Amino acid sequence: MITGSCLCQDVSFEVMAAPQGASMCHCGQCRKQSGGVWSSAYVHKQDLKISGPVNWFSSSASAERGSCARCGSFLFWKAQNEDTISFSLGSIDGPTGLTLTKHIFVADKGDYYQIADDVPQQT
Repeated sequence: MITGSCLCQDVSFEVMAAPQGASMCHCGQCRKQSGGVWSSAYVHKQDLKISGPVNWFSSSASAERGSCARCGSFLFWKAQNEDTISFSLGSIDGPTGLTLTKHIFVADKGDYYQIADDVPQQT
């Protein structure tokens, strides 16, 4: 089982199924909220147990972002019409056991870095 938490540890979570789609998002919203790229994986909502005070922010008409109410750590992303939820790989306690499968929104990436691996890229 994978576990994770925010910086202050008020919010914690348990992943109770094998995560899918380990990716790095380069979109403008993720860059603004995280300060850089945001790495995540996803599971079905029923396979993620969240404990603690999460602030949900509607960042667009179709998605919400979840962060800790106290320290502000950006932990979760979910589309409103999907049965999955993404969680931050950087918030995982210990090794993830995952391998990056794609870079997404690379057309929006910052100009201050290059993507220097051979992982598939989606604009």
